[in-house]
This record gives sequence, C-alpha cells and structure tokens, in this order.
Amino acid sequence: MSSSPRPATAAQRRRPHHSPPSAPAYLCAAITLLALVAAAFSRALGPRFPHPPATRRCGADAEGSWSAGVFLGDSPFNLKPIEHWGISNDEGAAWPVANPAVTCADVAEAGFPSSFVANPFLFIQGDAIYMFFETKNPVTSQGDIAAAVSKDSGATWQQLGVVLDEDWHLSYPYVFSYDNKIYMVPESSKNGDLRLYRALDFPLTWKLEKILLEKPLVDSVIINFQGSYWLLGSDLSSYGGKQNGELSIWYSSSPLAPWNPHRHNPILSMANRPSFRNGGRPFIYDGNLYRIGKDSAGVSGHSIKVFKVEILTANEYKEVEVPFAIDKPPKEKHAWNGARSHHLDVQWLQSSQVWIGVMDGDRVSSSDSVHLMTVGYMIYGVTLVLVLLLGGLIGAIKCTLPLRWCAPQTEKRDDFFHAKQQFVLQYKLSLLISSLNKLGSLLGGRIDYRTWKGRVYVAVVILILTFLTCLGTHYIYGGNGAEGPYPIKGRYSQFTLLTMTYDARLWNLKMFVEHYSKCASVREIVVVWNKGRPPVQNELKSAVPVRVRVEDKNTLNNRFNIDEEIKTRAVMELDDDIMMPCDDLERGFKVWREHPDRIVGYYPRLSEGTPLEYRNERYARQQGGYNMILTGAAFMDHDLAFKRYWSEKAEVGRETVDSFFNCEDVLLNFLFANASSMSTAEYVKPTWAIDMSKFSGVAISRNTQAHYHVRSKCLAEFSEIYGNLTAKRFFSSRGDDWDV
Repeated sequence: MSSSPRPATAAQRRRPHHSPPSAPAYLCAAITLLALVAAAFSRALGPRFPHPPATRRCGADAEGSWSAGVFLGDSPFNLKPIEHWGISNDEGAAWPVANPAVTCADVAEAGFPSSFVANPFLFIQGDAIYMFFETKNPVTSQGDIAAAVSKDSGATWQQLGVVLDEDWHLSYPYVFSYDNKIYMVPESSKNGDLRLYRALDFPLTWKLEKILLEKPLVDSVIINFQGSYWLLGSDLSSYGGKQNGELSIWYSSSPLAPWNPHRHNPILSMANRPSFRNGGRPFIYDGNLYRIGKDSAGVSGHSIKVFKVEILTANEYKEVEVPFAIDKPPKEKHAWNGARSHHLDVQWLQSSQVWIGVMDGDRVSSSDSVHLMTVGYMIYGVTLVLVLLLGGLIGAIKCTLPLRWCAPQTEKRDDFFHAKQQFVLQYKLSLLISSLNKLGSLLGGRIDYRTWKGRVYVAVVILILTFLTCLGTHYIYGGNGAEGPYPIKGRYSQFTLLTMTYDARLWNLKMFVEHYSKCASVREIVVVWNKGRPPVQNELKSAVPVRVRVEDKNTLNNRFNIDEEIKTRAVMELDDDIMMPCDDLERGFKVWREHPDRIVGYYPRLSEGTPLEYRNERYARQQGGYNMILTGAAFMDHDLAFKRYWSEKAEVGRETVDSFFNCEDVLLNFLFANASSMSTAEYVKPTWAIDMSKFSGVAISRNTQAHYHVRSKCLAEFSEIYGNLTAKRFFSSRGDDWDV
C-alpha cells in the first residue's frame, strides 16, 4: 500500500538537508582579512619601527650590501679590526670605534645616493688619509668614484662625496703619485679602455690625462718595482676572460709612456687556480713584492689571497701563495663583513708607525635580497590561495564567474578571419569559466563550521595561514640588513652585554648567550655568577668572548660591581631570561650613544603618590610619563653608573637592597636622578620580548603584587635618603618614534 509523500515543512523548504549552512557575514569578513591581520602581526619578525633619516642603514641590493672597514697592525700580515685597539673618537660617543668605517649611508648623508661601498684605496698625504672607493648610484645603477678623509689615523671619516662621474660604470679607483702629481686609474671596462686621470684640485677634481690601453681591463694597478713600472690587470677582451679572470702584465719606463705587453700574456689563468684577478694594491714588505688576489671559487663568496712575487721580468713571472688570514667574523650576516670580502689595500702609516689597511666586506651573498623577496612573495601567493580555498569550503566565498564576461561582441567585423579567431577565444574562455564554476560548486560549503569537527578544520587552517603570512613577511621585511647596527654621524661602536644568574637558570643562560652573541654590536658577554657551580667554557655556544665572573656572595649588588676588564664604555645590563630581537638592542644602543649620561632601557616604571607607590608600564602610559627604567634591560656608562652605585653615598641604599633582596635597579635610578636636574632615563619600546622565566619556574619575583609592595617600601626609604623621584619624563619626547 503506497502512501503519498508528506509535504515539506517551511523549515525544510528554507534549508535543504544536503546543503551545509552558509557562513555569516562576520566569518566571511574574518577570512577575507586574515592575511592582512597576520601580516600586521608578523611585522614583529622584522624592523618594528621606521628608521628616521639619521639612522637609516644600508640594505642589500642584487649585488650585496658592501661597506668598508679599517684594520691596523704592526705588519700587513698581522692586521686587526679597528675596534680591537680600543680607540675613542671623542668624549660624547661610545667607544671603541668600530667597523664598518664607511658605508653607503655615509655617502647618502653627504648628498649623493648610494647603495653600497666597495673597492677602497688609500692615499696618504701628511696627517690626512684619503679613501677612494666605488659607490653605486641606485638611481642609474652605475658605479661612481667617491672619497672620504680621516685625520685621526682612520678612526673617523669625513665624506667628500662623489669625485669622478662618467657616462659609464667606474670602479676600482687605484690612486698613486708620480712626478709630484696625483693620478687615478679607475676601471672603465664598460667603455672599452683603461684611462688615466690627473688631479687638478685633489681630491675633488680630476681630468682625463690619457688613455693607457685600448682594452677593457678590470682591477688594474700600476707599481714601481726594480726600476720599471708594471701594469697588472685582467683583460676581458681575451676569449673567456670575463669568466676565468686571467691576469696580464704590461711594462713601461713611466706610467705615462707606452705600455709593452709581457711576453707570456696572459701570464696566469684559471687552469691553475681561481684567484688571479687583483684584489687590491700590491705592497712591498721586507724587500719583497706581494700581490693581492681575490678568490671567488668558494661557496661562501669572495675572499682575499696574498701571493709573493718571486720573479717579475719582461719575459718571466712567478708567484707563490703565502699564508694570510684575517679572522672571519663568527657572527655571519650579523657582521658587516660576515659573508665575504674581495678587496684589501694596505700601506705604512708613518704618523702612527703602524700598517693601516682598508677592506671591503658584505654581510649577505649577491642573490640573497632577490631570493628572499621571491620566496616571501611566493609564500604570500600560497597564503592567498589557501584563504580563498578555506572561504570556499565554508561557504564564505563563492567562486562564480558570470558567463557574460565572454559573451560575443555585436559590432560589425570586416575581417572574417579575425572574427573567427575571436569566436574561438571566447568559446575557450567560456569553457574555462564553466570549469571554474563547477570547481567552486564542488568546494562550496564542504565544511560545516558549526560542528566541532568543522571548527577544528577551520582553526588548523587559520593557524597555517597565520604562520605562512608571518614567514612571508619575515622573508620580505626582516631579511637583509635588518640585523645591522645603527650609525651616528657615520660612526659605529660596540658594547658589553652583562647578565647576572646562578646554577638553576643555566638553561636560560645557554639560549641567552647563543642568541645575543650574534648581535652586531655585542663585543663581549660577561656573566655575573652568584651561586652554584659555574659553567665551563664549552657549555656556552657563543660568537663573541664570554667571561664568567664568579662572585663570593649572593647579592643583587653584584650586578653593578666595578669591573676593570670591561673593554667598552657602554654596558647593557640584561636579565638572562629576557629574549628580544637583535634589532631592539641595536636601537637601544643607538639611543644611548645619543644620551650616554642616562639610563636607556626597555621597561619604564612610574613612582608617584603619597606615600610613593611603585607602578607598572600600563599605569605609566595612562599617566603619560615615567621616571624610572628597569636595569634588567638597560644601557649605561659602566664607569659612571658603577662608581655611583659603589660610592660612599650609596652605602645605605646597598644595605637596603641586601635586606630586601630587591630594588638594586630602583637605587641606581635614584642615584642618577640625584646627580642631575635633567632627564636621566630614556625608554625604547621593544618590538617583542619574551620572559623565559615563565617557562622555567625560577623567576626571582613570581608574586607580582608582593614584589611591587617591596619596591614601594624601597621607594619610601630611598626618597628620604636621596630626594624625591616624581618628576615625569613623557613618552614620545625624542621624536624618533621609538619611545611610544
């Protein structure tokens, strides 16, 4: 017996049983904006704040991020970077002076656009040292010759700007004197010849003297040796010369006379070894001639080789490689020359009785910037596809293309063949749109986000999308150049990182040392060990020297013990459980160098009220100001700060610190405020910071309220001894957007 089907209810008619529920508007909007939200969040992986013009750094272009550094030594084979010598340039800046000595940012500040500095040559004239170098114009993508001068043995350099600019690419500015005149032989292979320029108004004005050779020579030098002049360079006109870097020689009775080719040109080729192109000025040491070559065979990029010339005649040439090594920076891309170097010029500096050398260096390989940007945008593309896919699966996005997009046009066509072609194209386009619409129908509403299983799917995909967007942003914004230091008037420096800890926090210390040792401006890490078995040297993986200072007594006052072995003016006191990017340290160091008489740090606090009460950063922001900086993450002049802390005046305060086992940073803020009527604290907002003690369970102050209560007691005692500390220092007062 058959029965008639029941009529469908109104609810069943409104929502067919086989269709998943459509997504609400808020979910659709959330999916659509997901990539933008994740991108904003992921900027934390790169530079958080824009760089003001005075702090702009050189980034890497397709050819790298080249700059020049200064080295000193008692011989050409014993050169140390300038920071090794502890040189101070003036009283107002941090010391020691550090490399790089000249960067593209310096050239840009002189009013000339530049994307890198390379191939430096020195010319010494009395007490003045001139450096000539190639600077690439990012607008024209052409190399020009620029110059800088130093009058303090290479410690600081004043930019003179571009001194030679032609219609073709120039580089390798070899400068020498002859017959009381100064000449330059820059590379001009793009013009097909080798030119000699004479200085009319040294070092700013040059005039073409003559064309030495009608050959596209690169990396050419002229030397006077054993009564003759020798020209060494690589001739690109020879077969395969550009690829294998062959070396050829010409000789003459003077730099201006006609040049005669060596009998066996090219005298050296890639058949033997890959480092025949010149890498700087040949030099004479202990009566022997040495040639500098560049080796580009290794996977890590260019490096410097030195060869002793044993025979140099018109008919014969012989050289042998000799040991030569300048310590490779262990900080890799965090160091200005961490990736490669390919040029060195050394000369005897009579005024200082030392050898001075200038070397170029790069922190990234040639293709890094292009590669990272390409990978970043590819990840962005994958993220966008996944966003659209997720939106389709939950019904938030419907991929339906109207067929009218490929409707035939109605205007008259005179060309029958052309009309037929258009019809075929429209037919194929309609098939493609139909296929896409079918795909959209298959995807649409496949996940019911209202069920627990559907929510898990959506949550997992959103996490993947967030991760991919963060990763892509890191590749694009947080890559080349982001790890470098910030210059002040073209000058760099270094600081000592000091942390205080004990045996229960060793795992924190290991991560701390490995991470921060790679930061560009960190010279040394000092570990103040308060109790327990100290770590042995091989337990701590570091790119800089680590010194463990074992203390006799477990007291917080040890943080500020006077230490004569510290080699820098600046010390950053940093708790071992705080992890933040190197760029945050570099920004804080830059601000401290502008205010070396202050405490510069990342955690502001406010003390106010009657009686005084210790308040956190959120409260300080609500009140619009702060008057203390926690020294658990702060820069200071260690000589100034530590002597104040251990002065007779601070003795009662140190006893209070011991009694509470707290407040050593509060005491130091009082001592600074008591010594000056001006601002004594500066705040720098970190991009992000992680308190690792929350994971280890060994935090010193786990009860925040009790911790703040003790600090309020310290405020009351210190204010009676050292005066009031209620004057506010407002946020965003420097104008660099780093304290907001």
